[in-house]
Amino acid sequence: MSFHDENLNNNEENRRIDEEIRIDPIQERKEDKEKSWSIGYIAVIVLISAIIGGTVVAFIMPNYVMSNYMANNPSPNVEIVTKGEELGVVSAVAKKAMPSVVGITTITIEKDFFFGVRKGQGVGTGVIIDSRGYILTNSHVVNDGKTEEVNVLFYDGSTKNAEVLWNDLVLDLAVVKVNKTNLPVADLGNSDKIEVGEVAIAIGNPLGLAFERTVTAGIISGLNRSIPIDELNSIEGLIQTDASINPGNSGGPLLNSKGEVIGINTAKIQSGEGLGFAVPINIAKPIVDEFIEKGEFKNVYLGLRGIDVAKFTSLYAEKLPVDKGVVVYQIFPNSPVAIAGLEEGDIITKINDTDIESMRQLVRVLYKYRPNDKINLRILRNNKQITLDVVLKATPNK
Repeated sequence: MSFHDENLNNNEENRRIDEEIRIDPIQERKEDKEKSWSIGYIAVIVLISAIIGGTVVAFIMPNYVMSNYMANNPSPNVEIVTKGEELGVVSAVAKKAMPSVVGITTITIEKDFFFGVRKGQGVGTGVIIDSRGYILTNSHVVNDGKTEEVNVLFYDGSTKNAEVLWNDLVLDLAVVKVNKTNLPVADLGNSDKIEVGEVAIAIGNPLGLAFERTVTAGIISGLNRSIPIDELNSIEGLIQTDASINPGNSGGPLLNSKGEVIGINTAKIQSGEGLGFAVPINIAKPIVDEFIEKGEFKNVYLGLRGIDVAKFTSLYAEKLPVDKGVVVYQIFPNSPVAIAGLEEGDIITKINDTDIESMRQLVRVLYKYRPNDKINLRILRNNKQITLDVVLKATPNK
């Protein structure tokens, strides 16, 4: 065989081998397509599994766990009031309480440096507490008793002149009297039993008599609040509500879902929206009861001057054995505490079962008592606890 023939044979053999090992392009695309379908199928299965697993974790599992938890930990019996029912309560309360709410207008004599003496006018609200004409309102509504004229506007549209019988700046309460009988009387509730979150309904004259007997509703949003009324005084133990209260609402009732008066609206912080305050009605009850029974109210007194422990410590940088209480720095002769043996420098910590934290609180606590009532005064003297029996007297007329 020649070299040429051998070379031809080799080329033929190589071509045959190449044909045997060559990959068919169509077959290659078919196989790639089958592979991609396999991968896509696997991806779809993974995605569906993930969705099913997420659903189990997000919905089924929590419900299963919660159902087991609730079975072993039953919830308390709490009644939820729907929006419609709540609106029905507000309407019913307003209908019940409205006749006992009055408008109060005042005329005062004011002295002005530039214009001399001039008349000033004020508007507020009040609540009828006795059918014989006794009305409860705020002290500041009647200008703390310094008014020339007080007029009361009733639910039936009639008006009557009124007389300020009693008022107290610290409590911001006052009682006025009109010469009219058979008046509708408000029901008084128990402010010691109210809780944060309860329905609170306010009725008053928020922007004057043009908006008389406006009804607003909210909840009790806080208890035992304190707000300053001037540099030296503050009103303590107040009810806080988010029911809208504006100037003119003062002296009007704050009511519960039964239509009972639980507070007397007294102030609104102008810089904070949704913050209204009311004096708890239980503070006013002893005063109201005294007027209903005797037609007058007489404060009792201890006969001392004192300073809060916190203020004393701050002013004199002297460490005292207690953090709260009242340090006695003056005792009036022949006063109830002078007769009982109280001494200057004693620290008052308790009256009967009530802890005394400040001088203002001490004054408020005394409103619960009447002349000739006996109280136990708990004091600290030279780091020793002593109890004194004090017989209260009526505050002397000035």
